[in-house]
Amino acid sequence: MSKRTLTLCLAISFVALTGCGGSGDDDLKAWMAEQGASSRGKIDPIPPIRPYEAFTYNAFTMPDPFKPRKIESAKGTRGPDLTRRKEALESYPLETLAMVGTLQRGKATIGLVKASDNKVFQVRQGNYMGQNFGVITSVSDAEISLKELFQDGAGDWVERQTKMMLQEREQKK
Repeated sequence: MSKRTLTLCLAISFVALTGCGGSGDDDLKAWMAEQGASSRGKIDPIPPIRPYEAFTYNAFTMPDPFKPRKIESAKGTRGPDLTRRKEALESYPLETLAMVGTLQRGKATIGLVKASDNKVFQVRQGNYMGQNFGVITSVSDAEISLKELFQDGAGDWVERQTKMMLQEREQKK
């Protein structure tokens, strides 16, 4: 390398190192200190404490909710016929069955019920469905009405009316 090139490199290095030295950010530090001093955090005041209001229990004439009691049931409700042969839809819980349509044969309306395993069954008035000894009382174009029998907490058989509504078919997009 020549003497002239060496001198030029040293001069450029000196100028570059001189630019890096010194502190030119004193004004920035002063501004940050001023902003930090003037900005204070704001904390919401503590909400006032409401005084305790005592509650007086006045339901002494009502039944004690912590004592077991017998539920009143409809008198004369007989239990299900346990000797009867079970039908196919009695092995499915009622919640897993869905009414998907109807058929008309003469004057009789036949309901189409889809089970959880995608099997479709035909049902008429008088057929049994569900695991609570549900007997079909009527079949219409929009619903199937059932009368179910189940045991209450006291062991008595109670009737319950249930309706299975027609499920609209979901359209695929």
